[in-house]
Amino acid sequence: KDFVYHLPCSYVVFLDLSFSVQMLVYDSCYVLSCSGFTTQQSEVIVSALVKIMNTNLDMIYKDMVTKVQQEIALQQVMSHIGAVKKDMIILEKSEFSALRSENEKIKLELQQIKKQVMDEITKVRADNKLNLNLEKSRVKELYSLNERKLLEMRTEIVELHAQQDRALTQTDRKIDTEVADLKTMLESHKLDNIKYLAGSVFTCLTVALGFYRLWI
Repeated sequence: KDFVYHLPCSYVVFLDLSFSVQMLVYDSCYVLSCSGFTTQQSEVIVSALVKIMNTNLDMIYKDMVTKVQQEIALQQVMSHIGAVKKDMIILEKSEFSALRSENEKIKLELQQIKKQVMDEITKVRADNKLNLNLEKSRVKELYSLNERKLLEMRTEIVELHAQQDRALTQTDRKIDTEVADLKTMLESHKLDNIKYLAGSVFTCLTVALGFYRLWI
């Protein structure tokens, strides 16, 4: 990769160049000469192009690795992978075991908490059911008590209506009796007045008749 092209005026190419490369250099110089460049200018231009190509090839070769280097790198990678596998096995036996035991512990604690919560829920439901039944019984008792009170009030109201009806009937009868007595009394007074008036008229007539006889 470290070859350099030397182009003398006779276009002879030195160093270890292939025949195709030599022909390419020769053709390039010939084309430049035909284009109006002198032989020296053509050699300089082609020499510069060859140097640029060599520089680019050097840069490419620096970035490339040989097969031996690839095998060494592969062995290093495989050794790193083996070390990582060993570390993973060690972690699985140590930290993973600790994590498993911790997870089991947490799982047991969660199961205990779940059982406590379920027991508490069952207790709350039982208490709520008992309270609900007691409340239903109390409501039924209050309803029965209100029904009895309402029935008693209705009975009292009916009795009061009956008493009022009896009182009104007695009052009506008393009023009728008193009206009848008043009518009888008025009739009696009317007869007495008629008798009194008749007696008074008869007395007046008698007196008038007596005076009349005296005058005659």
